[in-house]
Amino acid sequence: MSLKNLGEVSYFRLNNAINRPVNGKIPLNKDKEALEAFFTENVIPNTMTFASISEKIDYLIENDYLEEAFLRKYSVSFIEELVALIKAQDFHFKSFMAAYKFYQQYALKTNDGDHYLESMEDRVLYNALYFADGNEELAKSMALEMINQRYQPATPSFLNAGRSRRGELVSCFLIQATDDMNSIGRSINSALQLSRIGGGVGISLSNLREAGAPIKGYEGAASGVVPVMKLFEDSFSYSNQLGQRQGAGVVYLDVFHPDILAFLSTKKENADEKIRVKTLSLGVTVPDKFYELVRKNEDMYLFSPYSIEKEYGVPFNYINITEKYDELVSNPNITKTKIKARDLETEISKLQQESGYPYIVNIDTANNSSAIDGRIIMSNLCSEILQVQEPSTINDSQEYLKMGTDISCNLGSTNIVNMMASPDFGKSIRTMTRALTFVTDNSSIEAVPTIKNGNNKAHTIGLGAMGLHSYLAKKHIQYGSPESIEFTDIYFMLMNYWTLVESNNLARERKTSFANFENSKYADGSYFEKYISGDFQPKSELVKELFKDHFIPSKEDWQALSEAIQNDGLYHQNRLAVAPNGSISYINDVSASIHPITQRIEERQEKKIGKIYYPASGLATDTIPYYTSAYDMDMRKVIDVYAAATQHIDQGLSLTLFMRSEIPFGLYEWKKERKQTTRDLSILRNYAFHKGIKSIYYIRTFTDDGEEVGSNQCESCVI
Repeated sequence: MSLKNLGEVSYFRLNNAINRPVNGKIPLNKDKEALEAFFTENVIPNTMTFASISEKIDYLIENDYLEEAFLRKYSVSFIEELVALIKAQDFHFKSFMAAYKFYQQYALKTNDGDHYLESMEDRVLYNALYFADGNEELAKSMALEMINQRYQPATPSFLNAGRSRRGELVSCFLIQATDDMNSIGRSINSALQLSRIGGGVGISLSNLREAGAPIKGYEGAASGVVPVMKLFEDSFSYSNQLGQRQGAGVVYLDVFHPDILAFLSTKKENADEKIRVKTLSLGVTVPDKFYELVRKNEDMYLFSPYSIEKEYGVPFNYINITEKYDELVSNPNITKTKIKARDLETEISKLQQESGYPYIVNIDTANNSSAIDGRIIMSNLCSEILQVQEPSTINDSQEYLKMGTDISCNLGSTNIVNMMASPDFGKSIRTMTRALTFVTDNSSIEAVPTIKNGNNKAHTIGLGAMGLHSYLAKKHIQYGSPESIEFTDIYFMLMNYWTLVESNNLARERKTSFANFENSKYADGSYFEKYISGDFQPKSELVKELFKDHFIPSKEDWQALSEAIQNDGLYHQNRLAVAPNGSISYINDVSASIHPITQRIEERQEKKIGKIYYPASGLATDTIPYYTSAYDMDMRKVIDVYAAATQHIDQGLSLTLFMRSEIPFGLYEWKKERKQTTRDLSILRNYAFHKGIKSIYYIRTFTDDGEEVGSNQCESCVI
């Protein structure tokens, strides 16, 4: 038997039986039967076996499946010991979907695709050995975190670690273009190279002069950002890893850019084919001033990037629009156009209803909460990466006169359900920080020098979380309740504390901090004031009970940490980011990210296979009342949960809003009719802004005919 000729199998039929209630009850036992049948009929007969781990590793090296160098950093006896340790954890997949996803997407297979060459335990083994880089104790710690599913590396890292024929370990990239042809050309080349490597690419176009702006030395006028968007879309379509995946990119534009309406119109269903972008995602950066103008129902001025750079000597992205708005309006040297703020607000809502786009980045909120000296100007394909960038200057020979800094995303995720059962929460987080640090230390994107430069200077990582709704349901806590918000607050406070501790340890060990640490709010201690003066202890009896086995830092602990960091620095410029999660949350058998679930029994269309059903983690008679679908939930509850986490996350969180085209009566007090309107989305975006939310990812709308508008396009960025 081989994977290409399985014959008659029963596991799909058994799994599909979950969707057919028996005596009014969900037959969850059918999923367990499907899981057993999958191993009996598929995995066991099609897995290549070896007499020992040494024989297996030798075979994989000789046949060019695994790199040899990382394995030779350990003795055979240690590898055998680590294999035994992993086996002793008695790992088992808990659902058919989890096992199916792992073996379809992650398990190493023979070149002919006929047999599996590794199990989950093997993949964990190679990840631990690879990331520990010869450190035996660290390899043990990493293996325990991964096999007990407390830590999940991002898909590119988990999939590629140790493989000899692999892609990059990083998840996605962020680059910006400045207002000249050299930079635009270089950015397109960078997009081609980064898309070839894998992962989504974010591009900021806010610096580019608007359509109709003058071009020095030419009689004609600039064409604006839309033709450049089309160039990027074509680039991603071309650079698609030999047809294995669709290149994925997002372009960001400031809401005060004169081309903003043309930018938004490229995603409209009735847009002319000359301007329509089909596969490119759209994001808008929104300064605080826009919300003020909308609230007051005033006109808003759109400012020419060309005249701003000519007047102030810096690209458009580096002007604080909120701070300088009145000055820009009154300055006769700044070319400007006037529109109604609420008209633009409505256009954004209309497009979100129609397509799920644009993503929203509250750029002043992100910058005001940042501890880093510099300016955040954009985000990534999933809107959770928020890091400072510096522009480059390029001459006509395509050489860098000034090397700027761009961004690569090194991601991983905690599993909240299993982390809360960790014997040592702090050690778990410290181990994860080390695993991610290996990725950033060993990432060197030679083809895009600004990415390499930014990574070398910042050493950034992005540790996040998944499984919040699963954990809350398990503990009989309603998502969005005061207890759920308090739990989220404490959990992410602990993640912040322990990543800071380990980043400080790394800086002390290596005697180095991220570039420009001395000008950060960490260096002067101001970042820690809220923790030293505030109260971040559990308050309700329920949350106290949930955290009773975990260390909660006191004000004195925060004070001591602040002093240690001021003395010895931090290795990482950024440490935390909550990605949306994709297939990897199924393998972990928990809800994705910190979102609520969308269905108690989720229906997935799996290419040629058909439908696969995934019951929510821990779904049972006692947990069903706590598994409310996101589509039936007041989105302000989701925003409140994200706001609780946001205050501890130094980057961003990928927040999706889930709406129905026909909204249930009573869900929102302002609704007099059921049909979703642009006003609903405007109210929720403004609520998110006032709660301190840094970014909003998709708006996903569930329509009457069962379709979803707004869906994920980037597997790498979703962990």
